[in-house]
Amino acid sequence: MPLARSPFCRLCKNAGMTAPVHANTFRRALVTGGSGDIGSAICRALAAQGCFVYIHANANPQRARMQVTEIELAGGRAEAVAFDVCDCGATHAALQTLLRAGPIELLVHNAGVHDDAPMAGMRAEQWHRVIDVSLHGFFHVAQPLLLPMARTKFGRIVCVSSVAAVLGNRGQTNYAAAKSALHGAAKSLAREMASRGVTVNVVAPGIIAGHLADAAFSAEQIKALVPAGRAGTADEVAGLVAFLCSTEAAYINGQVIGINGGMV
Repeated sequence: MPLARSPFCRLCKNAGMTAPVHANTFRRALVTGGSGDIGSAICRALAAQGCFVYIHANANPQRARMQVTEIELAGGRAEAVAFDVCDCGATHAALQTLLRAGPIELLVHNAGVHDDAPMAGMRAEQWHRVIDVSLHGFFHVAQPLLLPMARTKFGRIVCVSSVAAVLGNRGQTNYAAAKSALHGAAKSLAREMASRGVTVNVVAPGIIAGHLADAAFSAEQIKALVPAGRAGTADEVAGLVAFLCSTEAAYINGQVIGINGGMV
């Protein structure tokens, strides 16, 4: 359900302020998992390109609302929305509400969760929860948006995956399975939608600085694992995603693009 005002009741919040003009001006974007470290950076990057950004959250809607305020203070436009991507009915209802104002041309599926354990000791609910959010959540969010994109003959879909889906990682069979499944889904959907001006790509980050990586890796471990000798930043990931969402990226389709400092 929407948590803030519609974009069409306030095209410019502050009198005299001119929004940035870019290739994505006036396009509407939805970022699932938009309240996390990488998701927040993606929302800011798309807003800076002139998009109206729907910032999705489920467990932390307050953080999404804070992100809306930050974007608006910078002259951008955004709205917070809250629903569980694992719930097909709730997701469909929320998206139908948003689609009444017109098509959502940009989708960044960034929602994902970790629930790590060696597979020999992994509980069934750990397996299903991780796959439900990343993989089933992708279907629940993307499927209702496809025909509206096709009718406008423009669309950009970017899935945020992980280097774990490429290399594998101990204790993350569920996470690697969910993310690598997105690779196949994106490549197939790209073939289905390419003639309608819709591209579908995957971005697979490596170790990205933030609360998850900071808790999991020491500086010494990062230097040993990453040829670049450092963790990446959320803004670096967001810059790649924003480019893939632009008109300039029209001929990049069905690709899995690593952003990992040389790990792969």
